[in-house]
Amino acid sequence: MTPPDAEPSLLAPGWAGSPAADATDDRAFLRALLDAEAALTRAQAGLGLAPAGAATSVTGAADPARFDVRSLAERARGGGNPVIPLVADLTEAVGEEYGPYVHRGATSQDIMDTATMLVAARALDVLLPDLARTERALGRLAAEHRDTPMPGRTLTQHAVPTTFGLKAAGWRTLVLDARDRITAVRDSLPAQLGGAAGTLAAFGAYGAEDATALPGAYARELGLRAPLLPWHTLRTPVADLAGCLAFAAGALGKIAADVLTLSRTELGEVAEGGGGGSSAMPHKANPVRSALIAAAARRAPQLAATLYGSLAAEDERPAGAWHAEWEPLRDLLRLTGGAARDAAELTEGLRVRPDVMRTHLGLTHGLIVSERLSAELAPVLGRARAKELLTELARRTWDENRTLGELLAEVPELEDTGLDLDALTDPARYTGSAGALTDRALERR
Repeated sequence: MTPPDAEPSLLAPGWAGSPAADATDDRAFLRALLDAEAALTRAQAGLGLAPAGAATSVTGAADPARFDVRSLAERARGGGNPVIPLVADLTEAVGEEYGPYVHRGATSQDIMDTATMLVAARALDVLLPDLARTERALGRLAAEHRDTPMPGRTLTQHAVPTTFGLKAAGWRTLVLDARDRITAVRDSLPAQLGGAAGTLAAFGAYGAEDATALPGAYARELGLRAPLLPWHTLRTPVADLAGCLAFAAGALGKIAADVLTLSRTELGEVAEGGGGGSSAMPHKANPVRSALIAAAARRAPQLAATLYGSLAAEDERPAGAWHAEWEPLRDLLRLTGGAARDAAELTEGLRVRPDVMRTHLGLTHGLIVSERLSAELAPVLGRARAKELLTELARRTWDENRTLGELLAEVPELEDTGLDLDALTDPARYTGSAGALTDRALERR
């Protein structure tokens, strides 16, 4: 029977309907568990530890449609994991002749860990294309707005001018950092095979002359890395997943945080291309994609912390530490995968408003270029006098509601100095090396 989806996502719009959702649901885990079991029999057959017929029979029986996910979940309570009831059902499906070769020599954690790595690999494989979409969209925005001036903000206040191109290039750099980390982890995900206490003893008992060859053969069947050692309580692979996923969620969260700020009604420098509606206010177009990404970024660190906490696992196989990983890791894969999907949609549809940015550069009456004026006036007036003058004029810009340029034009000391005050007080002409930095960032592939 085809198992029903027991995981409705009513409260999870961030990952509902995403590729990561399909790659991590109960049916995906069932498929991975069955793939792990079938690969184990094939690997043993390849090394002469099981008949070829067993490999064919187990692989054929390992069809997810033949198994009841709900029943497996309910029976998992008995042994604390779903592998135990699955092995019983798979053995029955294989039949009397080859049933004894199902799961032979393995322990439940071998299969569960291997299946988890398979699920992670498959989830990352559908997450990475969305990061690539995001990177391409941000590259286009950075190139298009290389010289689009806007206020740079520090501690929430206008600082000096920057460009939207440089901001988008910075977002893109974070996405590429996330891609590189995820790719490295994806390529290192190992199979797990150690037997009851990580010694491979059972495989020797079943006739393996060199049981250490079996983990490599097993990994090759699955397209995973061969483990150097059984890692039942050496949880580097899970910790690495935690780190790269939490980083990716945070990197996308930075983009979302900026878009949420810049798309406020009072700012309106950017807007999501397809904002969400409100149940009460027909006029609203909420930045929903950004909100969902921001929510994922807030949850990810705590999920990663649980996985890092499981590094402290006792003995050769742990009680509780291993079990604590399953749900937070799946949640991390889902959250980050959903955030990547939303980030691609957000950046591909983002609307940029250069005219609004240009207007906002004038909100401080020209004071946004005071840093430049300090440097330019000091050689002419002396450092102390330049500071005194700018401090006075800064106060007057607000008191008199006039621009800094207008007031500077009235300063007798600046007559006949040759200074181009119009140019010096134009924020668009004080973006430093923003263009060159954007170009440099866009050279990265």
